[in-house]
Amino acid sequence: MGDKGGKSDMDRVGLFQEMTYVTIGDKYKPAGQSTFNDAAGKGKQMLPGGSKDKSARQDGYFSEKFNRVMDGEAYSDPVKLRRRYRMAEAKKNLSKAFLPTNGQKAMNGLGTFFGTIGGNVKAFSPVSKGGGSGKNPLKNVMTNPGKRGTGYGFAQVALNPYPQHAADDYNIGYRLLKKEVAQHKAQLKAGAFHLNMHPSDYFDGNPYRTDKPLPPLRKSADVTKKDVGPPFRPSNPGKVMGGMKAGTFEPYPLKSKDPYGIKDKRPVNVVNKSGRIFMPSQGPKTTPCKSIVNQNVVRSVNITNYRSVTVL
Repeated sequence: MGDKGGKSDMDRVGLFQEMTYVTIGDKYKPAGQSTFNDAAGKGKQMLPGGSKDKSARQDGYFSEKFNRVMDGEAYSDPVKLRRRYRMAEAKKNLSKAFLPTNGQKAMNGLGTFFGTIGGNVKAFSPVSKGGGSGKNPLKNVMTNPGKRGTGYGFAQVALNPYPQHAADDYNIGYRLLKKEVAQHKAQLKAGAFHLNMHPSDYFDGNPYRTDKPLPPLRKSADVTKKDVGPPFRPSNPGKVMGGMKAGTFEPYPLKSKDPYGIKDKRPVNVVNKSGRIFMPSQGPKTTPCKSIVNQNVVRSVNITNYRSVTVL
């Protein structure tokens, strides 16, 4: 197959060379007659005594006599040990046992101070004080009786005195403004300030503007007398391409003779120096891979054979 241009058997399998055989010269052994570990079936075999069942007797245990975990230990009283432990822990205390503060006191009724944080307040004590030298209280504020009248349209009826009439000129604001403007103009030294960069209508002068008078308009009679010529006609529209190729600017080219043939002639048999056809280098080789189903079948067969030999 390799001589005809295909891959050889070794290249197809993916190996560089044929593997050597280990069983060259061995005698043929038919399947099913070979045994595993022949020496294990010869001579005396190990005979176990069988499994023992657990019972109240000593037969179900490995040892012939029941042995205690602690043999010859002294008796210890657990109550006495707990008391010793508490006494040892009590010696570690530096002072008396910790006592928490008293709980919250509850009031036993209304009008008492029992259960409050501050205790009894002397100012609210019901005990009467001894009579001392008392001061006579002052007289109350004395006011005049209210004046009669509603206040609307009556003078000297309100609490405050009636306001006096003050003269108010009608045009006082205008006269004061006029006075301020005259003082401002008197302080000016020259006229109003004008900038040289005052904006104009255009950046440059209008080029279409002229001061020359226009020529007189021509009458329509002067235009009709002149020979203008024939009227203007646009050019013909584009031609539509038809079956005779009439829509092109130039005449359609004639069909050139182009006989069918091989344009690029290449050599047919290209050989190298040794006289063989050039073959490209082979790609990477791959080793044969067994399928998962085949591996599981072989594994189950091996396990079955091993168990049968073990039983024998």
